[in-house]
Amino acid sequence: MEIFHIGAECYPAAKVGGLADVVGALPKYQSNTETQVRVVIPCYDNTFRKENNFVCVHWSTLQLGKFNFPFSVLKETSDKLGFELYVIEIPELFDRPNIYSYKDDIERFLSFQIATLDWIIGRGSVPDIIHCHDHHTGLIPFMITYSYKYEKLRNIATVITIHNALYQGQFGFDKLHYLPEFDLVHVNVLEWGNCINSLAAGIKCADAVTTVSPSYLNEINYSANGLESLFQKVRYKSKGILNGIDDDIWDPEIDPMLDVNYNIETQEKGKRENKEQLCARFNLDPTKPLFSFIGRLFDEKGADLLSQASVLALSENSEAINILVLGSGNIEIENQLTELSQDYRGFFNVFIGYDEVLAHKTYAGSDFLLMPSRVEPCGLNQMYSMRYGTIPMVRRTGGLKDTVADFEDDGNGICFDQASVENICDAIKRALKLYEDQSSINKIRIKGMNTDHSWQRVCQEYIELYNLIITKRNEN
Repeated sequence: MEIFHIGAECYPAAKVGGLADVVGALPKYQSNTETQVRVVIPCYDNTFRKENNFVCVHWSTLQLGKFNFPFSVLKETSDKLGFELYVIEIPELFDRPNIYSYKDDIERFLSFQIATLDWIIGRGSVPDIIHCHDHHTGLIPFMITYSYKYEKLRNIATVITIHNALYQGQFGFDKLHYLPEFDLVHVNVLEWGNCINSLAAGIKCADAVTTVSPSYLNEINYSANGLESLFQKVRYKSKGILNGIDDDIWDPEIDPMLDVNYNIETQEKGKRENKEQLCARFNLDPTKPLFSFIGRLFDEKGADLLSQASVLALSENSEAINILVLGSGNIEIENQLTELSQDYRGFFNVFIGYDEVLAHKTYAGSDFLLMPSRVEPCGLNQMYSMRYGTIPMVRRTGGLKDTVADFEDDGNGICFDQASVENICDAIKRALKLYEDQSSINKIRIKGMNTDHSWQRVCQEYIELYNLIITKRNEN
């Protein structure tokens, strides 16, 4: 079976969030003697592109409406990621350092999808599965199904995985001419909410729709930024498959990014030493419990609650705790947290930005990881934290609900129901009481470290799904 994964991100080649971790891990664990897995992403002007070797395997010109763009398909030569990585080089659109947030993102990612299909149709052989990830690749199932130029690809089975339904890639019908020609009788397939909706089109046309956790599949039936009724209609071809984590990268016993490596037997000493190093860097007291937040500073992550919750927690607990925040996003939230770090020196600190090494050190050195998310389709941070013996504190939503159970119910974390300052502070109080009993803390840590969140358990679910939709296509 030949599988193409197509996405905007893939760790370590290009990363903003959890999408990159999934696209960088799932293909690696799917690769074996029975499957040939390839990953395709845009070619960004970033460190990975500059520090690794690529060879050109295809070049041509794509048409985007009345515009023509030369493009090249480059293959990473070492296959060190555990699969074949291809990047689509379109200099006029992707020769930039960032992945998103440009005014022409619609043109950028539409051209990426067209170039990818142009290359696939010119290869001579076609894959069995095209697995699309999020709205950036959502028009691929539509183009395969309806565009005249891709008629030879009609028999390819397609899957679209929704990592976050809040972002849908909408644009106006004034850009309809960007799409390769198709019979306009099918234009309604593109439409949702009086505009072209890339995610909705992918959901309608793909053979299967997956979400990154079972609970998130249930949640998007009543909360999906306007797509609720569509998700209800396609429930028959939808499946929630919980993400995994890459055990080769996220392993405190061999992680080269840590100051001190440790395993389940040595976790108490190892975490203490990593905590001392982390606290020294951020002027915090290692004798106090350390609560950390790692992630994007946006409302959906509950980051807007962090400032007020931190102030209340620090005042209510007589400044007997440490709080560390790592992330970037909303500038107002960034400024609030930066100001707070000045007002509470020695008890609160913040790192604005993204730093993979620091994230690993923080998982290892923290006692608790706070995730007060309003929306969390799967969440990987809680899995990373448990792997490193850090106790997750989560709001019961999406994948957090599927992976974390409260310690009072013999679980592996601390859970609360509302994304609110009050709920966060109550959870911190419970954590502090738990922290007084180091024997119980160690038991919960060990339980988390023993939890199997590996991709091995997930891969078979996807392979079974692929085989199912291929069989259905053959029957039809």
